[in-house]
Amino acid sequence: MKISQLALVYVIGIIGSIAFNPVAIAQSYPNKPIRIVIPNAPGGGTDVVARLLSESLQNELGQPIVIENKPGAGGAVAAADVAKSPADGYTLLMAAAGFVIAPAVLPKAGYDPIKDFTGVRQLAIVPLIIVTRSESKLENMNDLLELAKKDGDKVTFASFGNATPSHLAGEAINRLGKVKMTHVPYVGGPKALPDILAGNVTIGILDAVSTLPLVQQGKLKALAVTGPKRLPVLPNIPTLVESGIAFDAVGWHAVFVPIGTPAPIVNKLSAAFNKAIDQPKVIERIISGGSIPIEKAGTPSQWTAQYAKETKQWAEIAKSVNAKME
Repeated sequence: MKISQLALVYVIGIIGSIAFNPVAIAQSYPNKPIRIVIPNAPGGGTDVVARLLSESLQNELGQPIVIENKPGAGGAVAAADVAKSPADGYTLLMAAAGFVIAPAVLPKAGYDPIKDFTGVRQLAIVPLIIVTRSESKLENMNDLLELAKKDGDKVTFASFGNATPSHLAGEAINRLGKVKMTHVPYVGGPKALPDILAGNVTIGILDAVSTLPLVQQGKLKALAVTGPKRLPVLPNIPTLVESGIAFDAVGWHAVFVPIGTPAPIVNKLSAAFNKAIDQPKVIERIISGGSIPIEKAGTPSQWTAQYAKETKQWAEIAKSVNAKME
């Protein structure tokens, strides 16, 4: 082999070692705009959080943050798009808990939450609120269960769609409370509100974003919230567990990247989101919207393990009631 050929091989080897060096990858990332794909329309809870954090992320990472809304099929359209994107840290998915449910209720979701994604960070817990109209005689979950045992399927619960966390939480209440409330699905939480206020449905199990203002105005009565602890903005409203229903699964907002994204990039993104969310104005905005910010998050690998566990839990609930997304 000639000297020039040896030199070329040597140079190629050096370039290759740099290209696959984790430290070098982290140091050079990012060098172009980063796209965050949102699985719902502008104005939704996840979209609001993404835009709330985007300015800080842009300052921290030194590159433009492009928010792209891609609604459809309960979030599956957006998730499938990101799953097929290069695992280079330039395409992120910011999603809610429906992300881990859709594959269990959609035959052709186009992605697997566990096999196709790596978790970056959980941003906030998004509890659901069990509400009824203010004139209702129901005061707590015990009252609701007693009514459901008496009137059976005449007692109805509104959700924001078939096979959504809202629907599955209601089915969990049915199963654990040994009742058979009738499910009434709506396309989004706000669509259900007029019927709840009019008394056309007994209760609603809806997101805090749509219900909290009406609860605070006294137009709706909150009976309980989902999740492991009470909402800071509704400290007097018990959780389902405190109400005797052993169900503490909860919605959330979180960030994901395609599987195979280099660990140094995942860690760099996680650190950027840590700084973005650790600001008083951001924390205040998230809390005022009815969510609970995750200020001290674990590592990306810990979040990945946690959502993988939740994926299986939600799938079990969906299977038990044969839930299907329309």
